[in-house]
Amino acid sequence: MDNTEKYGWLYINKPFRLSSFGVISQLRRITGIKKIGHSGTLDPLATGLLIVAVGRPYTKQLQKKIKQDKVYEAILKLGYKTETLDAEGIEMFVSGKKPSLKTIKKVLVSFVGEIKQKPPFFSAVKVAGKRLYKLARQGKGKDVEIPDRIVKIHYIKVLDYNYPLLKIEVKVSSGTYIRSLARDIGEKLETGAYLSGLKRLSIADVGLDQAVDLRDLTPENYQKYLYK
Repeated sequence: MDNTEKYGWLYINKPFRLSSFGVISQLRRITGIKKIGHSGTLDPLATGLLIVAVGRPYTKQLQKKIKQDKVYEAILKLGYKTETLDAEGIEMFVSGKKPSLKTIKKVLVSFVGEIKQKPPFFSAVKVAGKRLYKLARQGKGKDVEIPDRIVKIHYIKVLDYNYPLLKIEVKVSSGTYIRSLARDIGEKLETGAYLSGLKRLSIADVGLDQAVDLRDLTPENYQKYLYK
């Protein structure tokens, strides 16, 4: 069989608690192909769309995919914070203040457009040639000055609000950290907040409804899910 028939794009619905690298490892076993990559990491606690390139002709195109806008469904827990900015960290109480929906919407609007954002300590961002998460695990993260980056928030809308949980949908530019956005929203609300749940809904024009569950893929059937 011509190898090109084995290559293409796989749209994966990443399961909870599996790392993006874990998805790639499983797909290498399923496809028998080593040259596989993805178009943007999802943290282990996040779910949703992961675009995977299978075969060198497609991995060479990944940079274009990585730079595309993304849409997420995020759940913020108000009144608390964690060191990791998500549910992996230890929850610490900040405030019992309960903002109104009107106040929340006003604050969310203030984040739309180009904004400065500081990436989390626990992230793969490099500072002085070293990954921040490695420095953080060594207890050195707080001693590092993390430079701000410019990102773009296209829109934020409230999907549900039942204090302390706030569910939002947000469309962002490449390189935006939703964990950092949750932190910054919490600071502006004066309540504190961390990201308690995250689902990626789309990357550019590819939606989660086009994705396949990893458990449904086998060496015999994966090719029928390939996009060219």
